[in-house]
Amino acid sequence: MTTVTDIVNALSVITGGRTVSSMDEVRSGDHPFVIMKSSGIYGKEVLEIPGLIYGNPDKAVKKLAVCMTMTEVVIELAGATQVDAVVAHHPIADAASCGGVTLKNYLDLYEVAGLECHEAFHGLHPGIPYLHGHKIQKGSISFGGVHGNIMYIGKALPGIATLGDILDRLDSFMALDQDRALLSAERQLRDISTIRETSVETHGFIHLGTTESKVEQILHIFPHTGFSPADMHRAIAENPNVDTVLASISRVYEGHPLIETARELGLNFIVGNCHVMEILENGLPLAHALNELLEDVEVVLFRDRVTSTPVKQVGSPTMQAYAQEMAASHLLGKHALSDI
Repeated sequence: MTTVTDIVNALSVITGGRTVSSMDEVRSGDHPFVIMKSSGIYGKEVLEIPGLIYGNPDKAVKKLAVCMTMTEVVIELAGATQVDAVVAHHPIADAASCGGVTLKNYLDLYEVAGLECHEAFHGLHPGIPYLHGHKIQKGSISFGGVHGNIMYIGKALPGIATLGDILDRLDSFMALDQDRALLSAERQLRDISTIRETSVETHGFIHLGTTESKVEQILHIFPHTGFSPADMHRAIAENPNVDTVLASISRVYEGHPLIETARELGLNFIVGNCHVMEILENGLPLAHALNELLEDVEVVLFRDRVTSTPVKQVGSPTMQAYAQEMAASHLLGKHALSDI
């Protein structure tokens, strides 16, 4: 019988021992991958703990889900599909990961154990650079001494000669034709031509250069980790043969200082996959590894899909009437419900 403890042990194998085995390791303050994440926004910091966050270590596990971010949607799907434990890539937190309520109450309700493995998972495989068409020559998961500030220097793979080759490679690997077809079908089914969807809207594109621009040496960065223009200057000074800056997981838009810095340095600048694709880039390899190590457990992947629809076109006519009535009668300076 596989238990939650077996999942923790499997994560330890996968990460080379980066996970925690007990809360004593967390409280000691010495574990390198127990990290406080804070922007300085009062009350919004979260402690990242690679391993079991909540649940009975002895609980039997027959079905395990891997997701990027635990939310109430994930917890509800886990409960409805008899999932015993969820491994989230991103840190789990009260309220933020459970629909605004306390995590304990929600996970207890469906008897779901929650685990996470974020920074402890980073840097374990070269898959994201590979998907983007280069082989890592050197890299850092704490460039400039900032934990989580990931940077790679890579050489273009055979068959990747231009920026256009990178875009074509991503389009193929990520099966964006399926996402486009799915969006087209949804627009037709709902008779709303203006629906937009994350995977389709956030495909790769070129800031500096053209599809024919040559690529040999790549600086691969992740802007949301805090990679700065100063970091770019340092990286290029240390690797003067770089000709292309590649941003993925997150991206920057026109006018951002990173683009201007790349322009000053005479570099191409291309944007690759966005964060929504990390469930495939990192989540799928993690799920496969867990599947191999936990032979008697069914492993599934929870993948998010987010759409944007004009507010007056959402739902059925009766749902529109309901929403308009609630807004008009209760939310526009009118009477709120009181305790009975």
